Amino acid sequence: MFYSRTFVVAALALVAMGCREKKQSDIAPAGEAKVSSAAPAPAPAAGDTIWIGHVGSMSGNDAAFGQATDNGAKLAISEQNAKNGIKGKKVALKTLDDQGKPEEAAVAASRLITQDHVSVLIGEVASSRSLAMAPIADQNLLPMISEGSTNPRVTKDGDKTRPYVFRVCYIEPFQGTVMAKFVRENLKLTKVAILRDVGNDYAVGLAQYFKTTFQKLGGEIILEQSFKSGETDFKAQLTAIKGKNPDLIYLPGYYGEVALIARQARELGMKQPFAGGDGWDAAPLYQIAKGALDGSYFSTHFSTEDPSPVVQDFIAKYSKTYGNTPEVLAALGYDAAKVAIDALERAKELTGPSIREAMEQTKDFKTVTGSITIDADHNPVKSSMVLTVKENKPKYVATVDP
Repeated sequence: MFYSRTFVVAALALVAMGCREKKQSDIAPAGEAKVSSAAPAPAPAAGDTIWIGHVGSMSGNDAAFGQATDNGAKLAISEQNAKNGIKGKKVALKTLDDQGKPEEAAVAASRLITQDHVSVLIGEVASSRSLAMAPIADQNLLPMISEGSTNPRVTKDGDKTRPYVFRVCYIEPFQGTVMAKFVRENLKLTKVAILRDVGNDYAVGLAQYFKTTFQKLGGEIILEQSFKSGETDFKAQLTAIKGKNPDLIYLPGYYGEVALIARQARELGMKQPFAGGDGWDAAPLYQIAKGALDGSYFSTHFSTEDPSPVVQDFIAKYSKTYGNTPEVLAALGYDAAKVAIDALERAKELTGPSIREAMEQTKDFKTVTGSITIDADHNPVKSSMVLTVKENKPKYVATVDP
């Protein structure tokens, strides 16, 4: 069925707002980073506060990502201030909205470093936006830690590790490999089609690593199709895939397009399950998909069904603070802030080089998304989870160790 413009606009608006209305004043003009409405008041006198900067998509199509990571980071900082802060100083978060655009992420990172004088940068979730920020962090000798960017190039400049860029999520080779092994060895499927967003570094990377591993395991990629972010009509790609009758469709991408693609596939009579990555993991996925993804699978970092006391304590605190159950990016935002705080506490001096050195020495640090040890490429060594969608809700299936 052709999706009307009214339906598409309404669906994408729901995604962009994260299920709440946004005022016109929340949207920054082009070329200007907007301070989040959740950002703290202007900085107090110099020396009283340690500032952590956060760059996130507080508006735009990925607004649910930015809002969740911001909430997680604020919760971690609130807990630290209840423990008398860091070295006797209060910790505060300043958040700038990049509107989901790489160029705005670069503007925001520069402003936080040069004008707001933050000690650490948190951000971004999207790899394309982190790639815009990373050179700025390196040039200014200021540590940056991404919550959710899985592209290997975020922490690597060619064959060299970026000295000041870190992350708390696993990278695409691991995530793509995990899902390829799960589809081939656990689900015992042999024929897969790939539908990816060619304008998204994250989706392109996941698709490549999935393909390589799946083929090594004896599986066959029978068709590859593509689209670009912002498109809303996927009938041509889905019709081509339908003609090949794959066992499963691998769909790495973000929740907005994923949900619309799944609904259009069901309207075309396609019954195959989909599989993807952590870009699926946001509440609007289920609100828009309306059950169209039932029986599908995705890899991610966090599950509310995890019985770990660390996880359950986080869920209880987050739910009490915000009135809803945390999603994966809330957990990753929380963990990124916790890793930053831990490094700030251990740093000999509150300078970029000293904080970076402390961050590099992070080992067996217990977080909500696993025990983190930072490796030589500034990536965490941690496990991955596979969830399924059942009755339009995520359900835990398995944990895959590195």
